[in-house]
Amino acid sequence: MPVNHYENFPVASILLPKRLRKPVAAIYHFARAADDIADEGKFTDEERLNQLDAFRAELDRIANNETPKMPLFQNLFSEIKQHALPLQPFYDLLDAFSQDVVKKRYETYVELLDYCRRSANPVGNLLLHLYGEATPYNIACSDAICTSLQLINFWQDVEKDYAISRIYLPLDEMLQFGVTETKIAQHICDGNFKKLMKFQVDRARELMLQGSPLGSILSGRIGLEMRMIIAGGMRILDKLKAADYDMFKRRPVLGTFDWVIMFAKSAPYYY
Repeated sequence: MPVNHYENFPVASILLPKRLRKPVAAIYHFARAADDIADEGKFTDEERLNQLDAFRAELDRIANNETPKMPLFQNLFSEIKQHALPLQPFYDLLDAFSQDVVKKRYETYVELLDYCRRSANPVGNLLLHLYGEATPYNIACSDAICTSLQLINFWQDVEKDYAISRIYLPLDEMLQFGVTETKIAQHICDGNFKKLMKFQVDRARELMLQGSPLGSILSGRIGLEMRMIIAGGMRILDKLKAADYDMFKRRPVLGTFDWVIMFAKSAPYYY
């Protein structure tokens, strides 16, 4: 991965040990299904929230050690029990997806970080529990990586998100750099917009580097997986910079050559 619907999962899941592929798939399918409810189709906001509430009720059944009604959650319940996974990250993800339905703007970076705490960080938390590596320091590193990945996805998709009426750029920072919603709507990549995006890209890079020690802490195939994730995020940031921060004309994506570079930077540990 990444995948179209939910991008904060392992970028190269074939590297995962076989014993972890089933629980990772169960977590992914949960997140993708919930994300689709928030984003896909032609449902009203009320219908989307009701569907997410139904997912929340299934988590409540799991919390009460009751058999869920939906096959998706029956499978998830099995993996949660087998691997002693915490339930709070699943609730946090649902809260973030529900927020996506009703909240389309973020006043400050602090607000945006709070969203990332629930939309992205739970994934890394769950993976660390699966790896048996959920120490406080490792979780802090993972949170930095996952938040960075979420921000990178936002900066890739400024145009795509605006098409569904969302702007994740903090409004106070847009004002500070002289960028208006009209400029985003008209795909105007002037000097002010480039300065704003450079600021966002540099901050996402700093977060990624802050979390990067996790790539050397985790060993074996799991460590390589993590280093590939980090390398993929850094590669997208490099591409945003190379495009002079004009993702309207050149939305960065990872191609075959990028994967070769990422692998080369991942073994031995590079960053």
